[in-house]
Amino acid sequence: MAIDLHHESPMMSTIASLREKYDLHMTVERYILDENGVPNSDVKFIRK
Repeated sequence: MAIDLHHESPMMSTIASLREKYDLHMTVERYILDENGVPNSDVKFIRK
């Protein structure tokens, strides 16, 4: 999936480190019906 490639990009590592440094939060919206919940590959990008 394209989103998986996006999450593996160096840019996402930079964004994740900035989120930690500045304690930033974001909203996650999924546009597909996902009866099994959020995939494990995406969970690491979501903070509650």
